[in-house]
Amino acid sequence: MKQRLIAKITTVLQHLPVVRNLARQKFVSQFIIALIKSRNVQFCEVAQHLNDAVKLASNETRIQDFFRETDLNYLVLAQLVLGLLPAQGKLRLCLDRTEWDFGQCQVNILLVTVGQGAFHVPLYWELLDNRSGNSNAADRIALLRVCVQVLGKDRIGLVLGDREFVGHAWFKWLKDNGLPFVMRLPRHHLLTHPSGRRQAITDLGLAVGQTRRFAQCQVDGVWGQVWVKALTDGDFLFLFGNVGLPYMGQLYAKRWTIEQCFQNLKGRSFNLEASHLRCHLKLRKLVALVSLAYAFCLGVGTVADRKSQPIGRKNHGYRAMSLSRHGLNILRQLSRPGTGAAEKLARMVETVLRWFCWQITRYQFTRKIVG
Repeated sequence: MKQRLIAKITTVLQHLPVVRNLARQKFVSQFIIALIKSRNVQFCEVAQHLNDAVKLASNETRIQDFFRETDLNYLVLAQLVLGLLPAQGKLRLCLDRTEWDFGQCQVNILLVTVGQGAFHVPLYWELLDNRSGNSNAADRIALLRVCVQVLGKDRIGLVLGDREFVGHAWFKWLKDNGLPFVMRLPRHHLLTHPSGRRQAITDLGLAVGQTRRFAQCQVDGVWGQVWVKALTDGDFLFLFGNVGLPYMGQLYAKRWTIEQCFQNLKGRSFNLEASHLRCHLKLRKLVALVSLAYAFCLGVGTVADRKSQPIGRKNHGYRAMSLSRHGLNILRQLSRPGTGAAEKLARMVETVLRWFCWQITRYQFTRKIVG
């Protein structure tokens, strides 16, 4: 069954070639399955599951050669990820930054996820060179421009970001480009009312749990809508945007999907933080392959939960495990030796991959992408 999965993933990659060479496409497929089996990005661990027909040292050499020599087309990769999403309807973009240290090396990644509902996958990312500092407006705008190029403005229903993503140039660019957005602000940012009066949110006199809404306020020199709620720890949920004012709090809550994505990429599923790579070019490739593996697991887990193997619910009503972890468990089970292709789960996974190929061929990829 492992070889059938690899063959199916290779077929997907042939429709939208992230790498052009067929041998490299097969390697990417093998690497994705090896990532799922090992749940670890360290090359020595991935090599244990890459190709059972060759020596371990040969697998490690192939991995090193790929990361040293092969270029990935990240815009085509973004299109490939979109093939997992419905071809119609608005999509939500979530922007966030994650960082970790490996010895003296500091990794700092600015990443955008895309999706609908609970289904969110990495779309595009850049590694920053500012030694774990915050991103600036130019970094964010460059990243969002790529997303707009891939998706088109008409498909973007909302852009979400946390307290790091503030500032005049950033807010003005979002408004000028007609992108609906909600951003959380630090509490020290001031409101400027239409009368010209400036006010701190700490002066609003809100009790815990109370909210205030302002249909027209200026923040960082840009006019928009403001939604403020007093929290139990003395902090505030201070939101700024250009969407439906009564629903800003509910819309911002959807940002949890990118936090869940980071948890799976970095920790409990693929352990991305265990990488010993220091070269940004190689690390960007690794994030790409981990993102593909994550998207594959999420797609399988979503279909299995809906059609063949529902995830149990705990007493509080939430799923006992995430959709991506559900898919990861299924794929790990199917890639074990002796698993037959006729088993129900195996048929379901192959159906997902066939649908994925069909979706890619019919998806609206007519937009010209400049790599």
